[in-house]
Amino acid sequence: MNSIEIARLAGVSRSTVSRVINNYANVPPKTREKVMKVIQQYNYFPNVSAQVLAGKRARTIGLFLIAPGHVSSDILTNMLIVSVIEDASAYGYYVLTHIIRDANDTETINNVKEIFFQRRIDGGIFIGAAKHEPIIEELISEGFIVGVVDQEQPEIQQFNRIVANFNNDSGMKQAVAYLAGLGHSKIGVINGDMNRLSGPTKYEGFLKAMQLCGLHVNQDWVLAGSFHEESGYEAIYSFLRTQGERPTAIIAANDSVAFGAIRALKEHGLQVPADMSIIGFDDHPLSDKHHPALTTIRVDFSGMLKRLTSILIAKIEQPTADVKQITLDCSLVVRESCRRV
Repeated sequence: MNSIEIARLAGVSRSTVSRVINNYANVPPKTREKVMKVIQQYNYFPNVSAQVLAGKRARTIGLFLIAPGHVSSDILTNMLIVSVIEDASAYGYYVLTHIIRDANDTETINNVKEIFFQRRIDGGIFIGAAKHEPIIEELISEGFIVGVVDQEQPEIQQFNRIVANFNNDSGMKQAVAYLAGLGHSKIGVINGDMNRLSGPTKYEGFLKAMQLCGLHVNQDWVLAGSFHEESGYEAIYSFLRTQGERPTAIIAANDSVAFGAIRALKEHGLQVPADMSIIGFDDHPLSDKHHPALTTIRVDFSGMLKRLTSILIAKIEQPTADVKQITLDCSLVVRESCRRV
């Protein structure tokens, strides 16, 4: 069923059907009623592609997660997805979601670009992107409205780029200051993915915080990692096989990394916090249920994504020249995984 057939059944011109669908005022009430009756009878919906060609919005945004592993079992990732869907729905927008396993795979990237260029979505949000992600740069240069989590605006700012991140510097200062207040001076860190903004900014924040507290950074206690639980496990498992001095406390790049670290410590017969104190970063939904309950730096992911989604949709509906960079602060949550020394 198409608009030509609707017009024939209603006994009107195709342009009249178009005016009814688009709610134009210059259609007599009786004619409108006749056309609407046929539309409802045959469950007719306008062709989306034709509407896009006519300059109408798809009222859909894309949500793209760049994640090599499985995300279905990760509560935090699922919370982020639902948060975007919920916030977009409040504005009458749908969300098309897709997981990008490999941002360097040409076919995958071309499929994502196709979604934008076919105007199947009005804009997109990317989570898990590297500091410099070529596909995002290309989409922005083409004029598409893009929101990115965990990035910064470049020196030459673009109105169609919206970035959202956390004050990692402040979070690390709070974590180090708390441990120093408990008497810790031997503090280590498990870094995150250094190709993403949060990786180096958290480490730089750690270095500044240690300096502010007058504490020495032992490079043997600076452990490589990513933002996944297994990286925390592997970092601590490998570290415990060395014979050097151990720190009394470790700050993890996020709570998932902290969970892995605690698991490795337990496997080696060490207790948290009796043998080593651990602080996470992000306040994962499972952190207060973990054993021990994890002391962490809380970040408001839902609040950040709500702002990002609302600004993205506002820019879609009313493109403006203002540049948007969302930076949210963090706060320390004290639980049971740290002790005084």
